[in-house]
Amino acid sequence: MDSEAGAAGGTLDDMQQPYESPGAAPVESGPAHPTRVLVVDDDPTVAEVVSGYLDRAGYVVDRAEDGPGALARAAAHWPDLVVLDLMLPGMDGLEVCRRLRGHGPVPVIMLTARGDEDDRILGLEVGADDYVTKPFSPRELVLRVESVLRRSGPPTVTRPLRSAGLTADPAARRATKNGTELALTLREFDLLAFFLRHPGRAFSREDLMREVWGWDFGDLSTVTVHVRRLRGKVEDDPARPRLIQTVWGVGYRFEPAPAGSAAGSVEEG
Repeated sequence: MDSEAGAAGGTLDDMQQPYESPGAAPVESGPAHPTRVLVVDDDPTVAEVVSGYLDRAGYVVDRAEDGPGALARAAAHWPDLVVLDLMLPGMDGLEVCRRLRGHGPVPVIMLTARGDEDDRILGLEVGADDYVTKPFSPRELVLRVESVLRRSGPPTVTRPLRSAGLTADPAARRATKNGTELALTLREFDLLAFFLRHPGRAFSREDLMREVWGWDFGDLSTVTVHVRRLRGKVEDDPARPRLIQTVWGVGYRFEPAPAGSAAGSVEEG
């Protein structure tokens, strides 16, 4: 890794410049609970650059250089978000993500030095909420952190959404299928809640990326992977999805029940 820390426009010299997040709201965290980000990367230059940008954006930053260190840091001070390198020595980022999620919900942004789609998809399938491919802009990473944290914050709509045996409670961040709780990641929950709010309407992957992720750009395979994972948790037969249907040439549509069935209504509250 060179002095740019694998980050386009993100040299160590950049760390001497005051950081201003374009168009982003300040980090809202009281003294009792500052917003804490755990940065896990075995490359000290990358970790230093990323930590510097996050620190100037108002976050409390913890650092670890390997998987065991990351788990120990998280146990000492549970993070609000983890920036996690995929290619760690020994215990890789995928295993660290699995173990963190085994202890409790936490948003994860995966860093990968490879542009291989299989790596990105694998990271998303183990529960990463977002990924950034090196080389990257540290400013973009900070915006991604802000976006993920915004999505995981208090919802504006708190009434539970119910349809087709599914319930999503935005206030509790809890979803169930026929009364059984579903283990959903942050983005999977947001995607389910969005579908429940808009039954019978087709959305393109670009629409979903904008409405659910809050991005105007990005790799659309992110949406594809999350839809596949969500189907695996809400469909009776994920290979033949009935609720989240593919609309060829368009994208996806949530169909609560077959046409003419009264069971297809959506309730709030």
